[in-house]
Amino acid sequence: MPRDTRIATSPLYLQAEALKGRGSAWAIPHRFDTQEREQYDDGWGTLDQQASEQHLPPQTEIIEEQAKRIVSGNQSPDIGFDFSINPYRGCEHGCIYCFARPTHSYLNMSPGLDFETRIIAKVNAAERLRETLASPAYQPSYLVLGTATDAYQPIERKLGITRAVVEVLTEARHPFSLVTKSSGVERDLDLIVPMAQRHQVSVYLSVTSLDPELSRRLEPRAASPQRRLRTIRTLAEAGVPVGVSVSPIIPFLNEPELERILEAAAEAGATRAFSIPLRLPWEVAPLFKDWLAQHEPAKAARIMARLHDMRGGKDNDPRFGSRFTGEGIWAELLQQRMRKATQRLGLGRQRHEFDFSEFRRPSKVVGQQSLF
Repeated sequence: MPRDTRIATSPLYLQAEALKGRGSAWAIPHRFDTQEREQYDDGWGTLDQQASEQHLPPQTEIIEEQAKRIVSGNQSPDIGFDFSINPYRGCEHGCIYCFARPTHSYLNMSPGLDFETRIIAKVNAAERLRETLASPAYQPSYLVLGTATDAYQPIERKLGITRAVVEVLTEARHPFSLVTKSSGVERDLDLIVPMAQRHQVSVYLSVTSLDPELSRRLEPRAASPQRRLRTIRTLAEAGVPVGVSVSPIIPFLNEPELERILEAAAEAGATRAFSIPLRLPWEVAPLFKDWLAQHEPAKAARIMARLHDMRGGKDNDPRFGSRFTGEGIWAELLQQRMRKATQRLGLGRQRHEFDFSEFRRPSKVVGQQSLF
């Protein structure tokens, strides 16, 4: 029997009010759900109890996972890296626009509230990375840390999985880039700075808005805009190549800030920049529309209309070649603004070049000395 992939919108899944500190209060069902549920009053006050429980702030749950592998190969022709590492699935930052939210569907969890409250921690990530890099078949190439979910999200302060991964990369002298919204990357400067001196690392800070109120609503548990700019400055002053990602660009919301964000990042020490228009794959579309209805009702229709202009009349365009740029006159205008601003500010658009010549395979066992 074919699966029913409709997204249910029954009252069971909808939250009338936003939850403080969460990007979405909606436990939206995922596209692999085979059943649609509805509320039922059993005469024991169940509905009243559920309504009361909805107002309790949801706690973050950490689910430990023994990953079978940690390095993922890239097959997409429009992505500028070959391998990626994501120490976590799900992200407590709660960015409502996050394109990675639908990945929780594969875990039979909601891309909405579950994505930011049920975090999968790959506790053996460093061990799996060590095995991969030690294999004679492995050849070093461009690798990015934190491509789907933030490697320095809040739980990293306690678990240290990302730091353990960076330690292995440092031991192997394997170049890497990372993208983050967190100031937590400063903790690992003792590892990152020596890599920078060998031209083996670059860091990108994602700065979506300079407006702290808008940032708080879009990305409720990420670092404030000013804190991210301070991290750019700290990294630059330490000699670490640093760039800024102004992504996603949301029409009429953070889009008017594009040039100001680039100026602030350049002043703080960034030397590279890129931006990507808003993408709304799968369940992200209804989640973002629900967020607009709650937080930006006056702009909602204009935002979605302009997005459709750039996405072929749809919420999302997954095609290679256009998914990261959009299409049409408005997408072209954004690209022109980005190009002119980066030229004026001296911000490069290409990735940092790395030195792969010093790569050395780590031992398969921690502390074991290599014979070669």
